[in-house]
Amino acid sequence: MTTVSPTIAELIAQERRLALPHFSYDDAFALGSLLVRLARERHAPVAIDIRRGAQQVFHAALPGSSADNDAWIDRKRRVVERYGESSYLVGTRFRAKGTTFEESSRLDPDVYAAHGGSFPIAVEGAGVIGTVTVSGLPQVEDHALVVEALEQFAAGMTTATTTATTTATRGTDAGA
Repeated sequence: MTTVSPTIAELIAQERRLALPHFSYDDAFALGSLLVRLARERHAPVAIDIRRGAQQVFHAALPGSSADNDAWIDRKRRVVERYGESSYLVGTRFRAKGTTFEESSRLDPDVYAAHGGSFPIAVEGAGVIGTVTVSGLPQVEDHALVVEALEQFAAGMTTATTTATTTATRGTDAGA
């Protein structure tokens, strides 16, 4: 999978576009399962992690992944928790300034990694409430896999919400 690196503006737009109307435990399972399906289709050797606040609500390790991927997940996730933006966006901002996160952030690189693959889970009206992280591919591909899954997941939420609203409206109209 060859993926072009998105610009800072594109990364910001992704985060705005992918704010969700809600995010429950069932949603975490559905999003994690979608990521597992997408990764398996590509034979991607990844680990997947979803958090709501400090609680890990989904984790999967696919064939070819290792404990190193779990360590990368933790380091990338901490960047999202600290900056409130995707780990790839944070790293891209540093590169755009002609430096690296490791050189200029003053944060321990054994604890923080501004490499692609961790994305904030934002809920409309509430802000960032968690993270979804993938590790095992080149950083732009980790990021792209998360974004693809969130796009499909968000589209499904919109469809489900529209269907529920239409059904509720029809039920109300029927009684009038």
